[in-house]
Amino acid sequence: MTRFTHRGALTAFAGVDPGNDESGQHVRKSVPATKKGSPYLRKTLFQIMDGLIKRSPVDDPVYAFMDKKRAQGKPYYVYMTAGANKFLRIYYGRVKEYLSALAEAENI
Repeated sequence: MTRFTHRGALTAFAGVDPGNDESGQHVRKSVPATKKGSPYLRKTLFQIMDGLIKRSPVDDPVYAFMDKKRAQGKPYYVYMTAGANKFLRIYYGRVKEYLSALAEAENI
């Protein structure tokens, strides 16, 4: 986790970040995920998202986000990728908090 400088780097490594398609005046609204990163991590993330969809935990922020996207009529791959992206960003923040608290405890 320490090798990623920011949360966007982690989502890019997983390949669930939105791609870029801009050319001069043309800007696409819907762009597929980059899929540049680890296919094994991406598969694991999709399995986690599938488990969330099947369990339907009401208090989980990632499930609430995916359910909102699904209610908006987004396609399956879109809300699964968005959920994986959100999961990674939350995970990155919690791990960074833990590591900084651990470093503080060692300095005391």
